[in-house]
Amino acid sequence: MSEQGVWARVLAKVQSLTHQRGELDWMASIDSTIVRVHQHGATLKRDTKGQVERQGVQGRAS
Repeated sequence: MSEQGVWARVLAKVQSLTHQRGELDWMASIDSTIVRVHQHGATLKRDTKGQVERQGVQGRAS
């Protein structure tokens, strides 16, 4: 088992080194595309046992 926080420290070090050399681009791109298919457009049947399927996600981004 690895020590907690190892990858966070590795990422911080790599970011620091590349930023010092001017090689780091701090631009972020987030794709929030959602594609939904009509119920008759799906090819596989699913048994939801009469339950309504939720379309959202639980929790919040931090």
